[in-house]
This record gives sequence, C-alpha cells and structure tokens, in this order.
Amino acid sequence: MAAATFKSLRETADLRHLRQIVVGLDEGVILIDPDQSLLWANDAALVMHGVDDIAALGATVDEYRARFQLRYRNNHRVEADDYPIERVVAGDSFSEVVVEVTVAGEDSPRWVHQVRSLVLNDADDAEPACLVLIIQDVSARFEAEDRFEQSFNANPAPAVICRLGDLRFVKVNQGFLDMTGHRRDQVLCRTVYDIDVLRAAERRDLAKERLGEGRTIPQMEAELELPDGGTKLVIVAGQPIDMGEQPCMLFTFADLEPRRKAQEALRHSEERFTRTFQMAPVPMAIGARDGHLLCEVNASFTALTGYGATEIIGRPLGDVELWESGAVRHGIEEAIAGGHDLRGHEARIRAKDGAAIDCIVSTEAIRLGDDACILWAFQDITQRKATELELVEAIEAVMKDTSWFSRSIMDKLARLRAPQTEVDGPGLDDLTAREREVLALICRGYDDKTIARTLDVAGNTVRNHVARIYAKIGVNRRIAAVAWARARGFDGEGVRYHKIEQETAA
Repeated sequence: MAAATFKSLRETADLRHLRQIVVGLDEGVILIDPDQSLLWANDAALVMHGVDDIAALGATVDEYRARFQLRYRNNHRVEADDYPIERVVAGDSFSEVVVEVTVAGEDSPRWVHQVRSLVLNDADDAEPACLVLIIQDVSARFEAEDRFEQSFNANPAPAVICRLGDLRFVKVNQGFLDMTGHRRDQVLCRTVYDIDVLRAAERRDLAKERLGEGRTIPQMEAELELPDGGTKLVIVAGQPIDMGEQPCMLFTFADLEPRRKAQEALRHSEERFTRTFQMAPVPMAIGARDGHLLCEVNASFTALTGYGATEIIGRPLGDVELWESGAVRHGIEEAIAGGHDLRGHEARIRAKDGAAIDCIVSTEAIRLGDDACILWAFQDITQRKATELELVEAIEAVMKDTSWFSRSIMDKLARLRAPQTEVDGPGLDDLTAREREVLALICRGYDDKTIARTLDVAGNTVRNHVARIYAKIGVNRRIAAVAWARARGFDGEGVRYHKIEQETAA
C-alpha cells in the first residue's frame, strides 16, 4: 500500500517541488522506496559515488550493495545488514555513520562518507512513504587526519595530544614512549595530571591557565616523572588543535637530559681542574687566547712573582710588564698567535719587585666553557743558571788556556755560558775571510801559537785578528766567541789546512 501510494506520487507537484529543493543541495540525497528500489538521487549523491545516473548507482538496495563495498574506519568490513542503505530501509534512525566506500573490483577505498537517515511519512499513514539517505563526502577531512596521524606517529619529536574537554590523552607517539619509558596503554585515557607533563614547570601557573583557556602554551622547562621513579628534564610547549571537531592540545617535548648530564660532567671536570690548578706546585696562570688577558693564577705563581690575584687578573701580560723586554713578549705572543704551543721555552720575567727570574715557559691551548684560553706554566731556573755560570767562571779562572780542554768540554761550557736564544746582532758575513779562518781554529780549540803555525803568520798577527773578531761580535773571551759561532751553525769543521794535514801525517 505504501509503495503504491508513493509511486502514485511520482508525478505529483509535491514530488517535483521536493526534487527541486533537493537537487541543489551540497549533501548527497538518495530517495529509496520501502520496497528497496532506488527512486532518485541528486547530482551530489551521484558524484559521491562516481556515477552519472541512478541506474549506475543501482536499481535496488541489493544492486547498490554489490557495486559498492563499505567498511568502517577501523578497517572492519560492514556486513550486509549493517549497510546504511539497508538500515534505512529497515526503519533505523541513525546519524553520522562514517564508512569508507570502495568500488567493486578495486582494492582501496575512494571516498569516506558520513551518512544519516530520514524517514518521510504520509500525514494519514504511520507507514513510511519515502526513505531518505543523506550523505556528506568527508574524504578530504579524513585524508588530512590520516596524514596528520602518519606524521604524528612518524615524528621522532616526543608528543602527546589531550582533549580539552576532559584533559585525557587521546594520542601518543613513539618518541614520547621512548623518551619516558611509558607503555602506550599507560598513557592513553589518562589525564594531563595523572601523567603530569607540566611537573615542576618554571611557569606552571601560566601553563595551567593557558591549558584551561585552550590557548598556546609557550616553551618552558619541566621535569617529567618516569615510570621507574626518576625524572627527565625537558622543554615542553602546547599548541591548540582540533581533532574530529573536538578541541585538543598538542604537547611537544625536547629532551634536555643529555644536556643536563653534559653540563654536570663539565662542571665536575672544571671543579677537578680548578682544584688541581690551585694546588699545583708549579707556577701557573690562565689567560684569554685573544689579548692574553689573565683570568686566573695559582698560589705558586703568586709566590714566584709577588703578584696577587687581584693585582694581575684582568690585565694583559704586556701591561703587567711580566716579561723582561718587549722583544721577548712579542716573540712569545707571535708564536701563540700562530697556533703554536711553547714547550721548554727559556725566557726571563720580572717579579713585582723588579727582580729578574729565569724561567722555562710552556703553554697549552685549552677551552674553559665556550672560551679559548691559554694555560701558562713557569719553571724557575734562576738558581740553576746562577750555579752553572759560577761553575763556568770558576773553570775559566783556573784554566785560562783553552788548550787544557778537550773540544767537547769547550762546547759544553759555551752552551752553559750562553744558552741558545734568538740569533740577532752581527753575523758571519761581517767577518773577513781571514777572520773566519781564525774563528774556525778557535772553535777547534787551538791556542794562538798553533793558529800562527797553521796560518804561517806571526803571533802578533793572530792576536790582532782575535781582537778584531771580539770587537765585531761583541765578546771578550774565547769561549764566548765559540758560543757565538755555534749559535750561527759555524764550528770550523769545513775548514781544511794543508800544513796541519802534513804535520799530522808526519
């Protein structure tokens, strides 16, 4: 009876008016006869199924079900009796059923439909006169949600999402689980305060206020409590988002625990270094590499130089006038500027009271925090130098004639009296050829008489040559002349004398 009544209604003005109203809707509308035949569909419904006319959609509910397979969003297949089109024919009233629609013969769904039902009754009859299926294409929304889901899960940055309505966590990614050690089921459905993501936050009150208002929570440090009872230092921030038309808050985290451990290790290391530095028996100082500004000295340095920490810290070594001369300072600073560390470099410094101190200076480039620094070490050799010089002078006073000494002893005495330093002043080129011959024989340990016989000249001539050599090179002793020559790589070995070779052969 109802079907006949509706079919007789096909040509009525009311049905035409109904079609005119429905045809322009964005929602898809399918009209179904109670006898399960599909009567009519608007253009939106046809487009949502990829067909051009009602015949392609299916003449009956059974044909529709054969041409389009449905499944729920959880990948469970929709059984035949649960198809929305079947349920509306059965008289069920439902709203917002979401299904994925796959064309028969294809593997992947093409659309996601959100479907609700509507039953039209005759005014005088309780039986349905027309069944209506109203469809919305929500594919774009769910595709965006799928992309977000994939991105959220794949993102290595730890993150959780809670609903603002009840503050319960609805999503958690693997990064958060790895960072905290929680299991997924330990997080989902629990609240923000069960797993307190704002624990010990530096601006906790502001964060709670923003969370209650659904507004952005700025970055701040917090400590997450871990399942094993420990804590983890993090930076947490919150961003409001919508998920399934529900307002939510996305919490993201940055793990600061490696940084905290590194800072603690650095602090302990610097404390050990400071204790060692202060207790070291060797005079030491620390200065900035750029500008050689002193920033720390130890007790041994103060004892050696007389400068207290307050008198010298913050001042460049040049301003303090620690070095004996500007030339010594420039030479050392140039070596450091060139990237070289000094090792056993002999230099003379001045104490606060003006006393000269002979030192062996060593340096090492170090870093304190983010600063490039120089570690200075000074070894006082003043007493040793004085003892060596006294020994040389005593030997020279006893033995005026160099013929008493072997050549190796002369070399050692020369080095003791005038240790190798930077070579400056006159050079070998300032001597005449004859003077270089005389100097060569002096270096070989010959006295004036032997030199005279070797060069076949008078003894006075040799003495005159020796005096001119002394005057040119600025020395007044034979051993000092030998030291001067040795410093310039001249030892007389290359000089050959025919007469000496004859006498030696004889």
